[in-house]
Formats: sequence, structure tokens, C-alpha cells
Amino acid sequence: MSTSIILPAEFGYVGAALVSTVWVLGWQVFVVGRHRTKSGIKYPQLYAEKAEAAASKDAHLFNCAQRAHQNTLEHFPFILVTTLVTGVKYPVLAASACAFWSFTRILYTIGYTSGDPAKRNTRGGILGEIPLIGLLFGSTYTAYSLVRGA
Repeated sequence: MSTSIILPAEFGYVGAALVSTVWVLGWQVFVVGRHRTKSGIKYPQLYAEKAEAAASKDAHLFNCAQRAHQNTLEHFPFILVTTLVTGVKYPVLAASACAFWSFTRILYTIGYTSGDPAKRNTRGGILGEIPLIGLLFGSTYTAYSLVRGA
């Protein structure tokens, strides 16, 4: 049995929203690089050692920036897959959720790089879980409906 999938006209929004995630990741790379330079942490060291971070505010801020970027990378496969799958049937919803997630990752990074890691969620970063959950349900329903031929 084969299934043809015709992408909706609005699927371009999905592509645009996914490109927004690349811009966010690129900005985070810049933020991490800036903090790496200020802290003097050399490649290939991924994080400042605990003693380095305790002794230097710049090293601590580097760790915060690096962790914000790593966390975004950890979430990225989920966002990528669920946005693409949801977008097959609900492109505007998928694009909106993905774009909102990108915005919340900016808030998350700004909060985290304040030097107080608890602020990663108190400045709006936690709101990124809402589109993630929505896309998970949307992609599950879309996949189910494609399997069922609906």
C-alpha cells in the first residue's frame, strides 16, 4: 500500500520556522564563543572545571552559555521531527509552535547567561515546553492519521 502526501500550500511557513531555529543556534554559538574568549577556556575543553568556575565569573558565565546551547541542541531533534510531521497536516500550527519555541530559547539563553542558572526558566524559558508538548501531540496525531489513511 502506498500513500501520497501532498504538502499544503502553507508548508513554506514550516521551513521558515525551522530556519529560525538555525538562527537561534547560530546566535547561541556566538554567545558561547564570546564567553569562551572572555573566560580564556581553550578548545577542546567543553566546560570550565568546577574550580575554574568558582574562581572566575567569566568561567561561570561560559559554563552557563555552554549549557544553554547544549540544552537547545538536546531539544532540537524533537523540535525538528515533530515540526516536520505536524506540518504535513497542520503547517500553520507547526510553524507557529516552532517559531514560538525559537523565541523561548532566546529567553532561556538570556536568563541562563545572567549568571544565575535558575533564571533560565523564570524569564520565559520554561514557556518553550508548551510548543514542544503541542508538537508532540500534533505529530503523534498526524502520524496516526497518515497510518490510518485519513
